[in-house]
Amino acid sequence: MKDDSKWWEKTDICAPSSQGDFDLGNQISALKKEVEELKAELARAKEDHQYDNMVHQKELESLKNPIHDLRKKGLM
Repeated sequence: MKDDSKWWEKTDICAPSSQGDFDLGNQISALKKEVEELKAELARAKEDHQYDNMVHQKELESLKNPIHDLRKKGLM
């Protein structure tokens, strides 16, 4: 029976990259930068969503009581 207890040593899982830790450091910094960009995009999307909700809420209020708005504008 073949002993496969150290199969990972025969694969590239444990093998260091050709550039060593420098390559890993670049990958980590690139991923951190991408995370920050995604966080900023999410924050902008949340702000846009809140603004859209506020606009729709005001539209609904104006549709519920159009006479008030017409008087406010001086049309009635």
